[in-house]
Amino acid sequence: MTESMFRRVLLTNDDGIDAPGLAVLHEVASQLSDDVWVVAPSQDQSGISHALSLHDPLRVHQHGTKRFAVNGTPGDCVAIAARHILRDAQPTLVLSGINRGANLGVETMFSGTVGAAMTAMLLGLPAIALSQSFGRGREVPWATARALAPDIIATLASRPLPEPACLNVNFPDCAPEEAGALKATTQGRGFLRDIEVATRDDMRRLSYHWLHLQRDHAGDDEGTETAAIAANHVSVTPLSFGRTNPGIQDWLINQGIAAA
Repeated sequence: MTESMFRRVLLTNDDGIDAPGLAVLHEVASQLSDDVWVVAPSQDQSGISHALSLHDPLRVHQHGTKRFAVNGTPGDCVAIAARHILRDAQPTLVLSGINRGANLGVETMFSGTVGAAMTAMLLGLPAIALSQSFGRGREVPWATARALAPDIIATLASRPLPEPACLNVNFPDCAPEEAGALKATTQGRGFLRDIEVATRDDMRRLSYHWLHLQRDHAGDDEGTETAAIAANHVSVTPLSFGRTNPGIQDWLINQGIAAA
């Protein structure tokens, strides 16, 4: 691997500035660049997706050399970094993660990790979201991402993409030596099936509510990121903003609605 492959690298996440995955990512990025910056949420922002704070002020606190916490979303962090902290010398690569848990299928729509990478894409910056999968009741195998991420990032980010996209990388729940090759995958449906609302009463008999994501672990189609992770491969899925469903668009036209 070439020393200082990337001139300036920006790191962010959705688990917060003190998250262990961000520390692992900093170790990884430091092998690729000698100019690594961290701009991350001051608190956990999991599930916040692409949100930007348009109605509240953002405050930035420095936590050391090239390290800043923002009281906002992952998307806010990318915007603050690119348009304020690093406005005079833009990052040549944005890395978001490493998330505690996989970001697969439908859940990429809700992921702050992916949301940060897509905000970077909106600002014209190359971006990769990275997540480490782990099983319920198991320790997170950070060693897998730590060992595999440097070469994978170098491979994916060394050549410009032919069109705007961010890359969603997931590491399998296994030891580094058990991981298979990097696979180019599609999003698939993943594990998310429903959202439950659990309602309880507090000590004053006032109701409060928790959202609970319902998942099942049924297999996904061949070629999806879920299938690749299940087979202990590292997956990479290119994501973009387009969400048009071409099948439903054709159905609407067949119902007599004129095409634009």
